[in-house]
Amino acid sequence: MTTDSQSPACWLRSSAELDEVLDRLGDQPLALDTEFERVSTFFPIPGLVQLGVGEDYYLVDPDVAADSTRFRDTLADAGKTKILYAMSEDLELFRHWLDIEPAGLLDLQLGAALAGAGFSVGYARLVETLFGATLDKSATRSDWLARPLTPAQEQYALDDVRFLLPLFRWVTESLEARGLLPALAEETARFATDLAAQDNPQRYYLKIRGGWALTTSKQQVLQKLAFWREQECRRRDRPRNRVVSDALLIAIVDAMPARVGALNGIKDLPAPVVRRYGEQIVEMVNQPVAADGDFETIRPPLTREQQKLYKRVKACFVSAAETADVPIELFAPRKRLESLVQQGEVSGEWLSGWRGQLIEPVLSEIEAELQHD
Repeated sequence: MTTDSQSPACWLRSSAELDEVLDRLGDQPLALDTEFERVSTFFPIPGLVQLGVGEDYYLVDPDVAADSTRFRDTLADAGKTKILYAMSEDLELFRHWLDIEPAGLLDLQLGAALAGAGFSVGYARLVETLFGATLDKSATRSDWLARPLTPAQEQYALDDVRFLLPLFRWVTESLEARGLLPALAEETARFATDLAAQDNPQRYYLKIRGGWALTTSKQQVLQKLAFWREQECRRRDRPRNRVVSDALLIAIVDAMPARVGALNGIKDLPAPVVRRYGEQIVEMVNQPVAADGDFETIRPPLTREQQKLYKRVKACFVSAAETADVPIELFAPRKRLESLVQQGEVSGEWLSGWRGQLIEPVLSEIEAELQHD
């Protein structure tokens, strides 16, 4: 493999050049990464696309990538494998920039965790551990919208895809030896689905800290306000805190103001927010709330007794994770374990795929704990 850290940057300056490279892809995996900026905007602003095909590596300006139908089709083609590392921000970028939900993805950070490298290990650290190469990360926070890029930026960007193919080989060989090879695609797909669901503005209220303490009717108001705020952030391309923060949404719902003037009494609510949105906010707060038996309330924290059960159940999962040498944070994330304890049964994804494979030896023990409770 070629891992020369001083290789010259190869730019694809037109969509025709990009299409030609993608035509050569064949059955090879496409190494993929992006750079972007997001300081005062809601949406990430694309700055650069990096590609790796075999041992060739390319830099692509965003306008060139956006102009390539072949690039869009390749991203969306489930039959074309795309390998990335820690892909969450890349997927968000593609979703909002190109209106694409990429398919055929393999997240090698998830794969490395399944292969025993540890949970959420950084790319540079893993590259150094596996291949003995030290990556210069000084350009991480540089301006990716400026042109021309500096040689240091170009090298940084190329390094981000240069080791993806050898890392992919290491991950797949390790997972095959563990009998967990299908888990990479399975977990990547689950992760991508979860990311897309989290981007649903209708469901953002479920993530607002402290919202669980509100009554169901006030949670329905919170959902309306959060949905409106998400739409406004998207319309103005401004971060949430630049419109109305989560904490202030809670304060508004808690106060249930009947008139615009009452908003001035809410601590820390900026006067410009009242002037700009006051009438809208009061109108939403005072709209009748329909009785909805299907409304999803915000999950509360565990009770004291549930916390005790959580510890006992988690011990079973830890045992299974340690046996398989898979991080407990990946195998059984805290929120998912809490949900299992609150539901009181093992079902769904716990019984299928790679999780079902790992949980099988301790399943009866977990079920006994849940039934005993």
